[in-house]
Amino acid sequence: MDFGFGIAPSSAINLDRTDLEKFEKVHDMEPDIYKCMACGSCSATCPAGRFTGMSLRKVILDLQRGKEAEAISMLKGCMLCGKCSMVCPRGINTRHLILSICRTYKEE
Repeated sequence: MDFGFGIAPSSAINLDRTDLEKFEKVHDMEPDIYKCMACGSCSATCPAGRFTGMSLRKVILDLQRGKEAEAISMLKGCMLCGKCSMVCPRGINTRHLILSICRTYKEE
């Protein structure tokens, strides 16, 4: 009998198997990455976020969870306008952080 829905594949992430070597490399270059409290100010002011779904806090979370491909594809929508740096309550230089992430993960 068809009920019109199916079982979705598991979205569980095994954090013990996640390789965070590149994330730690970014942290060495930009210690501010751990200062982010995921408040969403950067995402709220991002003009690209409305059209591309760009969200720096989601990028950081995806990198911490080992979802590198999703994070890097999201960063392609960033215009590096700097509005996120102006509204960050922690004073994180988000443009420099984004460039460091791109530089580190592009080395593959």
